Order: sequence, then structure tokens, then C-alpha cells
Amino acid sequence: MSSSSSEESKYAGVRRRKWGKWVSEIRVPGTQERLWLGSYASPEGAAVAHDIASYCLRGPSCLDKLNFPSLLPPTAQPGMSPRSVQRAASDAGMAVDAQYIARRSSEEADGTSAGHHPGARGGGGAHAGWECAHGNEASSGTWGGRRADDGLSISVDDYL
Repeated sequence: MSSSSSEESKYAGVRRRKWGKWVSEIRVPGTQERLWLGSYASPEGAAVAHDIASYCLRGPSCLDKLNFPSLLPPTAQPGMSPRSVQRAASDAGMAVDAQYIARRSSEEADGTSAGHHPGARGGGGAHAGWECAHGNEASSGTWGGRRADDGLSISVDDYL
């Protein structure tokens, strides 16, 4: 399992189950309580969920430790209740997963596989093709190679 061990540590707060799902959970600061953030089809979905939960629970001091700091929506606020954090993080992760699944389905229908897939090497890494709504390549709500009017367009803000 040497190839997946590098995938497991690629994003903070994300691990891969034996059957291939990516999962995330986070510890509530100052307690022994863990918040389950969900299971995802992509490591990026789990990483976004972890980022939002981490920011909401720890505040701006954790910005340098996030996987995708530019994906934090303005509605993510420190000081939310743990249950609200859990829901916001899970919803945001599922939004990213929905885009991943739509892209994968589109590639399968087109017969292409050169685009994004977990653990991809070359062409910009695991989030190559991730377009940015704010001008930063790794921080968008749409996958590269798709125009906004081509189909699914989900923003993390839609789920918070």
C-alpha cells in the first residue's frame, strides 16, 4: 500500500479507507470530541471539508496550515457551534465532490482520462484543471476544461 500512503498524507486531515473512499474528521479544540466531516469520492472534497472545519474551530491562526486557504468562503466564521461547523464542512466537501464526479463522468463519456484523478502526477498535480473563481488556480468552484455554461457550477458558498 505504498502508493496510497503518499496519497493519504497529501492533504492535512484526510485519509483513505481500504475501499477507496476519502474521509475527514477533526478534533474540537480544548476537548476530546471529534467531529466527523464525512466520506468523499475525492481527496479534495475531504480536504475542503477539513479546511472549513479547521478555520471555523480555530480561527485565522490556522490559515497557514490549510490545504486550500483561498477556498474559504466569506460565510465561514470562527466561533460557530461544532454542529454548525460539521454541517458547513460536510456540505462544502460534498459540493467539491459533486464537481469531481461530474468531471469524471464527463471524461468517461468522452473517452478521455487525461484530466484530474486522485493521485495524478504531472500537469500540475492533483488539482490540475481546477479553475478559480477568485483568480487563484487552486481555488475555484469549476473544473478546468469546462465553461461555466457547460453544466454543473457549484460554489462552496452555495452550501454554507
